[in-house]
Amino acid sequence: MAVFVYAENINGVYKKAAFEAVSYAKAIADKAGDTVTAISVNPTDSSDLLYKYGASNVINIKDEGLKSFSAKAYAQAVNEVANGNIIVFPHTTDASSIAPMLAIMNGHSLITNTLEAPKSLSPFQVKRRAFSGKGFMHAKSEAAGAILTVSQNAFGVKENSVSGSEEVKNLSVANEDTKVISHEQSSGKLDLKEAEIVVSAGRGLKGPENWGMIEELANVLGAATACSKPVSDIGWRPHTEHVGQTGKAISPNLYIAVGISGAIQHLAGVNSSKTIVVINSDAEAPFFKSADYGVVGDAFQIIPALTEKIKALKG
Repeated sequence: MAVFVYAENINGVYKKAAFEAVSYAKAIADKAGDTVTAISVNPTDSSDLLYKYGASNVINIKDEGLKSFSAKAYAQAVNEVANGNIIVFPHTTDASSIAPMLAIMNGHSLITNTLEAPKSLSPFQVKRRAFSGKGFMHAKSEAAGAILTVSQNAFGVKENSVSGSEEVKNLSVANEDTKVISHEQSSGKLDLKEAEIVVSAGRGLKGPENWGMIEELANVLGAATACSKPVSDIGWRPHTEHVGQTGKAISPNLYIAVGISGAIQHLAGVNSSKTIVVINSDAEAPFFKSADYGVVGDAFQIIPALTEKIKALKG
């Protein structure tokens, strides 16, 4: 059973999601008594970063035509070099658009948002998120192969160093269908979807001039910042920070929501968080029903006090 993994890079640089996907693929390979082959498109980072998490072989696709992303073209490129029964992808926006196309090309099953290493390989059974993160299911496939996407921050990044080898594949995949309208990237220090801690705020902050205390708390915690849809819609914060059903779906270990009522559309994007802390002056805010911890009070008093307390604890 050959195990492949798509090691996504952003402008040539590997991110946490790639390392988590390689770690997950390594767990499958160990169960199958096989090795992991990682595939990446036009990387600039060293393959040593992938060996560190268990990739014994790295195939670097070099193709100038793939400088602009196209799910169809990337799927064709990956399909030219991947001949495994199992192909693992991170559950990122780009990778999640490649995976289904690759599944169709190969007649493989597609299982998204997996959380744990497979319970069994024959038949293939694995736990995954379902119903927008509100539940779990155990997916079973009897197809010849399986394409998987790994939910971010679920399996974790696990070092498992191996000695590896690298192969460069020069391809020329047709990519004339791609037309980039715009590509907005987060200006934050941390990738929101990969962050283990996220501090988010809503209209309860009353205006963009008050976001300094949110950013300060995030900085102290080593967290990313986020916001609700109304906040991004009125221009208080960039759209790259919008989390929710129509924004980014995230699954950090800790999600702190400040001044957000907790509409169902917002919850759909954050309810996969391991721990949710809600701070709101309205004791009847719906978000409290989904919170692990809730604080009723004035955010303008609570957040600065919390920030100073954390600073003191950190010495």
